[in-house]
Amino acid sequence: MLFMQIERIPVLCDNYIFLLHDPDRKIAAVVDPAESDPVLQHLQRLDAELVAIFNTHHHSDHVGGNTQLIKEYPHLTVYGGEEDRGRIPGQMVFLKPGDQVQFGDQIGQVLFVPGHTKAHIAYYFPPQYPYQPGDLFCGDTLFAGGCGRLFEGTPQQMLISLNQFRNLPETTRVWCAHEYTLNNLKFALTVDADNQDLQDRFQEVTVARSQNQATIPSNIGLEKRTNPFLRWDIPSLQMAVNSHDPVQTFARLRGMKDQF
Repeated sequence: MLFMQIERIPVLCDNYIFLLHDPDRKIAAVVDPAESDPVLQHLQRLDAELVAIFNTHHHSDHVGGNTQLIKEYPHLTVYGGEEDRGRIPGQMVFLKPGDQVQFGDQIGQVLFVPGHTKAHIAYYFPPQYPYQPGDLFCGDTLFAGGCGRLFEGTPQQMLISLNQFRNLPETTRVWCAHEYTLNNLKFALTVDADNQDLQDRFQEVTVARSQNQATIPSNIGLEKRTNPFLRWDIPSLQMAVNSHDPVQTFARLRGMKDQF
């Protein structure tokens, strides 16, 4: 399999489930299955066997489909972070930072990215060939134009987590788990109004959402240019929150977004 085929499945109010498909082997894996029925429908259409569930964290809108999928495919493997032990239904593999996962010919790297939760992980599949973009499944840590709320982590933890993403190749596709982009960019404009890249992106996303088009995947380069939560060291953003300290800048931006 030269390319990992990825299907985006919209569920619930604004969630995305991501289905990884290897048509040569007729196998599939799923990232953060909020529900089981939409996944089962896609598997039937693809005539593929589900072999893995890759969970990023324990929240119900990311693991809600686990139990039923295990019943339908009892030989699959359920992956999650080591520190989520006991919180992810059916978890079988307890991943640590630096571990790897495999799907077909693809090897994914496990990144430990606490902040949204204390145990959050992400899966990064680097490109196998120079012309491939690479794929990041980041759950609720990074969003298009935003980042996750801090439920169990600290601003410093989240900044360190997001900095791991910021250091990935700019062509890396960002598969985040919610369609929050338009609202995120509305907030971003309140603190980074003179950013022409951000203005352009806001116009494009406004049109896309008016036509009910998805804005996911994004990519790391675009996020670095337009997402305030990857721009804590930009002087204009530091001025907007009256701080020169990166962690404090990030924390104040997140606090403002919480009230937006």
